[in-house]
Amino acid sequence: MYQAQPPLEFIAPKYNPQFLRLTHLLLPLWMRAQTSLTKVEAENVETLVDLYRQFQAGKIRFMLAFRHPKTDDPIALGHLFSRIVPEVARSKGIKFTAPIHAHCIYDRGIPLWAGAHMGWILQHLGGTPIQRGKADWTGLRSARDLFVNGAFPMAAAPEGATNGLSEIVSPLEPGISQMAFWCAEDLQKAGRSEQVVILPVGIKYSYVTEPWDAINDLLTELETKSGLPPIPHPPVHVKPPLNGEGIFPHLYFRLLRLAEHLLSIMESFYTKFYHCKLSTNGGAELPTDKNEAIAARLRALLDVILQVAEDFFKLQPKGSLNDRCRRVEQAGWNCIFREDFKDSNALSTVEKGLGNRAAEEANMRMWHMRVVESFVAVTGSYVQQKPTAERFAETLLILWEMVTKIIGSDTQRRPNLGKQKALITIGEPISVSDRYPAYKGSRQGARLAVADLTKDLQVSLEGLISK
Repeated sequence: MYQAQPPLEFIAPKYNPQFLRLTHLLLPLWMRAQTSLTKVEAENVETLVDLYRQFQAGKIRFMLAFRHPKTDDPIALGHLFSRIVPEVARSKGIKFTAPIHAHCIYDRGIPLWAGAHMGWILQHLGGTPIQRGKADWTGLRSARDLFVNGAFPMAAAPEGATNGLSEIVSPLEPGISQMAFWCAEDLQKAGRSEQVVILPVGIKYSYVTEPWDAINDLLTELETKSGLPPIPHPPVHVKPPLNGEGIFPHLYFRLLRLAEHLLSIMESFYTKFYHCKLSTNGGAELPTDKNEAIAARLRALLDVILQVAEDFFKLQPKGSLNDRCRRVEQAGWNCIFREDFKDSNALSTVEKGLGNRAAEEANMRMWHMRVVESFVAVTGSYVQQKPTAERFAETLLILWEMVTKIIGSDTQRRPNLGKQKALITIGEPISVSDRYPAYKGSRQGARLAVADLTKDLQVSLEGLISK
């Protein structure tokens, strides 16, 4: 990422059934060795079993639209496909054509940060990549074709990226809804009768044992790295009370103290070195509630951090934080992965050197966007609203990620605070075919249909994780 390179190549899906069988065989070992997951449970699996039955009978095409709180989600879904769905099908006397699988739509950037081997794995599992920050017509054509003609249903995360929070759904991107309507359109043009369905899938994580000791240790580590002096603390209990005497009020006080301290450091940094003017709370006084004040300061800080990157790339700050992050990312990639570097032998040493300089500066400006990316779903009151170990740990891990990015360490080596289990909840299918007449009526109707479907999908996903 510090050198100019040829444009990113499209990684064409090459589904390999033998590799999928090997992946299913090794999945339990991978889950134990590479994740904190010890168990995957699922609810309402009968609905998914029925959809696979209809899919294999040629009656429907469908997409699983799954929540994406963390990078362990594909492992949990792999367990669902390889073990839970077949078990439920056998118990219902339903016979499938093996295997149960899905073509996954993934971000083309994953092989850049996870390694080229991850691109190879996703490719041979039948996944298809997409570049999120631009009109990636090659990627869209591939996903569109797989939706209509693929051997398996589709799977995609409509949030576009992980947000680190099991109980908050980030604003959904409209691409999944648009792709579903394209599928209905392509089927109609081909004279095919399959119905198109989107299936919301919730994924939620919880700790097997509440990891208060590990939380306390990580909090102490972040306080030390941030220059905060230690404060006396009471003994840690396995299950602390949520108010009154006990460890939770003390830990929560320290969490707020750490958040305020990091905000002050970052505000000072961007004011001093990037000459940013912070307009906190629209120029009004900060709320007296500490959580609300932190949220207001955070919103103002994220805005100016993104502006630092946007000013460099000459981008206008339009849309949500997610939208702005994607535009910054694509602008950075345009400086790194360049058409004029397709034939590097035709370039002089000076031209290569200047190209590397531009790539290095672009990558450094994208760093600001990466900091913002970690906080797009943070509300400031996530722990206060529901003071659980899970919410506390997720918030603390987001702060850990920011501190780790600042000091330049590897953010992929996340602290393992304790063993977890995943709960996958299958929602109720949403018929896209029933909405297609409104979509094809007019251009305005198409926009409204996509927006309405995206909104209904958002509501459904939020309902699945609120139980």
